[in-house]
Amino acid sequence: MKVRSAGSGDRAGQGSLRAPFDLDRAIARLLTLGTYLSVLLLTVGIVSMAAAGRWPLQSPGVPGLDLARLPGDLAAARPAGFLWLGLLCMIATPSARVLAALLGYLRFGERSMVVVSVGILLVIAASVAIGLSGSGAA
Repeated sequence: MKVRSAGSGDRAGQGSLRAPFDLDRAIARLLTLGTYLSVLLLTVGIVSMAAAGRWPLQSPGVPGLDLARLPGDLAAARPAGFLWLGLLCMIATPSARVLAALLGYLRFGERSMVVVSVGILLVIAASVAIGLSGSGAA
């Protein structure tokens, strides 16, 4: 499959395969950034807890996730805020990858892959909805 990247032109008679590879690189960067950010936030949370003489697995441990409290926990540099944000980033990274791929497939006119990506996102959304309704968190 030949896909032209915008403004690339046809240099020396060669078609450009750059666009799909650019999408792959962008997705790889997104996954790398998401992983590094998650690990950084989790590390800050664990080190902060250890500095306070606590450990995440120790009772009372980390309070449950409360999205309304998260900004305040982060602003006050509470370890729980960093731990929860790190976990949320780690969980959101694969979904962000699928969303980025969907946008790339839309841009390049890959209709079958758009359908697959939308299907994956619908399954993820349904799983989250089912999980939230079953836990009473919704």
